[in-house]
Amino acid sequence: MKDLDLIKNDPWLEPYRATIEQRQGNAIAREKALAGKGTLQSFASGHLFFGFHRVPDGWVMREWAPNATAIFLIGTFNNWQVSDDYRFEKFEHGNWEIRFSYGAISHGDRYKLLVRWEGGQGERIPAWCNRVVQDPETKVFDAQVWIPDQPYKWKHPLPELVNLQPLIYEAHIGMATEEHRVGTYSEFREKILPHIVRGGYNTLQIMAIQEHPYYGSFGYHVSNFFAPSSRFGTPDELKELIDAAHGHGLAVIMDIVHSHAVKNEIEGIGRFDGDPGQFFHGGNRREHTAWDSLCFDYGKNEVTHFLLSNVNYWLTEFRFDGFRFDGVTSMLYYDHGLERDFTSYDFYFDGGQDEDAITYLSLANKMMQEIRPGAISIAEDMSGYPGLAVPVEKGGVGFNYRLAMGTPDYWIRTIKERPDEQWNMPEIFHELTSKRTDEKTVGYAESHDQALVGDKTIIFRLIDKEMYWHMNKNSQSLLVDRGMALHKMIRLITAVTAGNGYLTFMSNEFGHPEWIDFPREGNNWSYQYARRQWSLIENRELRYHFLSDFDRNMIHLIREFGIYSTHCNHVKSDQGDLVIAFERQGLLFVFNFHPTQSYTDYGLAVDAGKYKTLLCTDQLEFGGFGRYDVQIIHRSMVERSFGWKHNLKLYLPSRTGIVLQRQEIPRVR
Repeated sequence: MKDLDLIKNDPWLEPYRATIEQRQGNAIAREKALAGKGTLQSFASGHLFFGFHRVPDGWVMREWAPNATAIFLIGTFNNWQVSDDYRFEKFEHGNWEIRFSYGAISHGDRYKLLVRWEGGQGERIPAWCNRVVQDPETKVFDAQVWIPDQPYKWKHPLPELVNLQPLIYEAHIGMATEEHRVGTYSEFREKILPHIVRGGYNTLQIMAIQEHPYYGSFGYHVSNFFAPSSRFGTPDELKELIDAAHGHGLAVIMDIVHSHAVKNEIEGIGRFDGDPGQFFHGGNRREHTAWDSLCFDYGKNEVTHFLLSNVNYWLTEFRFDGFRFDGVTSMLYYDHGLERDFTSYDFYFDGGQDEDAITYLSLANKMMQEIRPGAISIAEDMSGYPGLAVPVEKGGVGFNYRLAMGTPDYWIRTIKERPDEQWNMPEIFHELTSKRTDEKTVGYAESHDQALVGDKTIIFRLIDKEMYWHMNKNSQSLLVDRGMALHKMIRLITAVTAGNGYLTFMSNEFGHPEWIDFPREGNNWSYQYARRQWSLIENRELRYHFLSDFDRNMIHLIREFGIYSTHCNHVKSDQGDLVIAFERQGLLFVFNFHPTQSYTDYGLAVDAGKYKTLLCTDQLEFGGFGRYDVQIIHRSMVERSFGWKHNLKLYLPSRTGIVLQRQEIPRVR
């Protein structure tokens, strides 16, 4: 019997050993069946075979369409006319191919396929195309030949990933501009990347890279899996952005959507060769009713090949350093997790799991490490599936991080449902620190999800419409004072208790107001809420820069001390006083959440030493009231009732978080 680390670390999983071992065996067997004696990367190289490519005597294009009876290439080079001169030849395994001399097609030409099948035909954008553009007048999407004579030349080396403690800046290229339009890769590189670098973040996570026909889908209804969105610029401009980020030492990851696909048939792969089940499940499993999209059949070798090749493509062609896998919960369960409350381990092993999806994710994660040791792989899972971020050989699925998705929901409930004086200190500490010890997690107070239309950012929940009138430094508002204080405290305590990494969404670090809502019919196609108002932090008459300045100091502190190298050591959670204190990586963190009560000579049981203050949320330069003197060196004192511990007495202003560093007192010989 195998002694799997997953079960050894969590004995409650012992009753499910057979299923866990079976899942591990499935991954091993599938890898052998697909890759044989080769590597997963060599198997997952479809992007080097399918699609448009230059060859010594001209061009070649290939597609997989087993249900097709005929395929024609139509485009600007033949006036979009069907002609036998542009007819594909069918080969084995449902593959089709066409070859041209150099002069027949040029870089930049637009094209589609005309696919025929028994009983029908339709225009299609190729499944393996690497560039899709939309006509600004007709709004029609076409594929575009994108093979420049001079490929992009990379200037900077890849960043070191193996020992990275990710501090992630989640961003959307299109909404990163302040203007009422779609932003570009180049603008982001020139204007936003320097802000991220100054802020101390070491990882950039880019959303909505894979092409999607509806901008308002936030990039999650993907149509063309190998095409970077042309809304934001050219593929080379995306490469230039990634290269520039690498030059600053940042890792760059992307949201990758392999959990579902858009239903579109012309722009997407919904019925590419006339067969609804070419890439997707048949019957009632084909459509994701909650997302209005299509569900991949991960049991098909061709689908696994398509998706694994997609992972390989983004890692090698664009030099991404990893991925946040979207919708993992939806992939894991036949019911997409919609009918489960996950209150028992039975929900993870009751036969309602998509074993093919679990196998696919295991192979994807293993292949990523083959291609790029240390590649970042983050699972967006809200089910708490045990072993998701445990290596496959130890019984897990192989992600190296999982998102702590319960944390932002907890903060929303706390802010909405409880008055400040009833916030539960032991519960807060438990929520923020209770994580599976054998899995790495990325913590966050809010991401893009919490601000989507119909919801609000943390700062807007705390201050709401008062932000429109009282964020000026000359204005006075108790609601703004409260919101500013709690915003800093919530982000600080979430960041420093995070398991192994931290994430914020673009501009939330300075308290961007309101919500996110992309142009759509319901808002008269407005960009009002699909942009970021960077001028708010540039205006020194407003308070926003205080929050940005605090966030920058917080992130730099986390990086300087390598906070995530150790676990949190609980010191105190006092519900009566509304105080939380804990230690981590040689630092002492103290939070007084009381809305009105400040404490003088508040005692904490700590190791003997001198304590100097590194950061305080109440500092004047962060928009606080300056009630705490950060220059004072605090000395612990002997306290008989504390045993081996000393008593550290601090002044704790109300609604304040403090970070102190302990220094040992030299012994007198």
